Amino acid sequence: MKISVIGCGYLGAVHAATLASMGHSVVGIDVDSSKVEQLNKAVAPFHEPGLDELLQDGRTTGRLVFTTDFAAAADAQVHFLCVGTPQSKTSDTADLSYLMGATKSLLPHLAKGAAVVGKSTVPVGTVETLRAVLSRRSDVLLGWNPEFLRQGTAVKDSLVPDRLVYGVPGGKGAAAGAPVTAVLDAVYEPLISAGIPRLVCNFATAELIKSASNAFLATKVSFINAMAELCDASGADVSELSEAMGLDPRIGNRYLHAGLGFGGGCLPKDIRSFRAQARELSVPSVDEWMALVDSVNLDQRSRAVEVAREMCRGFLSGRTVTILGAAFKPDTDDIRDSPALDVAQQLASAGAHVTVTDPKAINNAWIRYPQIRFEADTKRALEGAELVLLLTEWDEYVSLSPSVVGSLVRRRMVLDARNVLDAEAWRSAGWTVRGLGTGASVVAGERKAGPVARAGGKKHARA
Repeated sequence: MKISVIGCGYLGAVHAATLASMGHSVVGIDVDSSKVEQLNKAVAPFHEPGLDELLQDGRTTGRLVFTTDFAAAADAQVHFLCVGTPQSKTSDTADLSYLMGATKSLLPHLAKGAAVVGKSTVPVGTVETLRAVLSRRSDVLLGWNPEFLRQGTAVKDSLVPDRLVYGVPGGKGAAAGAPVTAVLDAVYEPLISAGIPRLVCNFATAELIKSASNAFLATKVSFINAMAELCDASGADVSELSEAMGLDPRIGNRYLHAGLGFGGGCLPKDIRSFRAQARELSVPSVDEWMALVDSVNLDQRSRAVEVAREMCRGFLSGRTVTILGAAFKPDTDDIRDSPALDVAQQLASAGAHVTVTDPKAINNAWIRYPQIRFEADTKRALEGAELVLLLTEWDEYVSLSPSVVGSLVRRRMVLDARNVLDAEAWRSAGWTVRGLGTGASVVAGERKAGPVARAGGKKHARA
């Protein structure tokens, strides 16, 4: 099939390359000419494992091309809308201006009987707004096919997704939705043949599925981080607590790992948009619930700063601090709403001399945070540090040798805010090790007995 993908960011570039790998002829369209030029060279404009190889395959076979010209989509049978829906600058709601603008630009180039299918994360009711934009073209099919990609594993998530969701007119079994269902079945035939579950529903359900999924994941992360605070107050260990909880099949251990919390361009803005939707639909319980989830998550960053202050005997001013990690999660160079950089800023504001290092996100971070010192080389970043904070759990940081790092720093103190280090190995090497939710500060292998005071000394805000 001839397919166009409108918007070639994290979602669109991966989706376009994946569709081309399935044998479709794909044109990716984006208004950013520099991004288009880079993609046509089979080089992703962001770090995503496996994407360069997929782009190169599309270029070699001739099935994948990128352009700024919407007219290139004129003979496509299916058009996927993959533009960004960021949080509005003035409210918690999603900014749909890019989505609406892309749809209007596409409108003059739609072939008769073509299908327009949204993939962006949007508030419920967005499809009806798009239907109004397309009202002059009654022959055009409209569908919604939400994405469930995770940065760092987006290629895998596209090639072997957990499920396919189709939002169609009338929902499952409705005659009005059959044409869109048939088109999407043809697009995803290799995945359906491989046994990937396919769910058909109405538009409102399809619009809510992604937001509801992200809201649940955010709830799970914030819940275990709230338990980490309780563990610090009581002397319990959140790692052991979460392991035991995760063995319950009703709960499961995925996303039940205490640490610095979530960030990025999706979860934070999606739960805030979800709150706005709940308020608009007069469902205060969801609004209040998501407000608490957001509050617990943000407070975890401040707790990390306060633990760092404790480890520096109450004084951060003048301390030399090295932060391992700038990206919001490993295997990406995305720094949007990065917990690591939030903590770095708070430490710098408290007077600490902060150096941040990261395998992939240094350039993005330096442009956005010129007031912070960045160092690409990990060993140089660690030289002379009085406190080390592991804030993004890149494999190369998790596998660092405590003795080698110990030879570089001034004081052997580490705050493992992601609870991923082999703490006993670091303690054996003479390090003071502290996590979030470990119940006590540990010095050179000896655990202090009894409960410890809360790190932050402040309560989570309630909605």
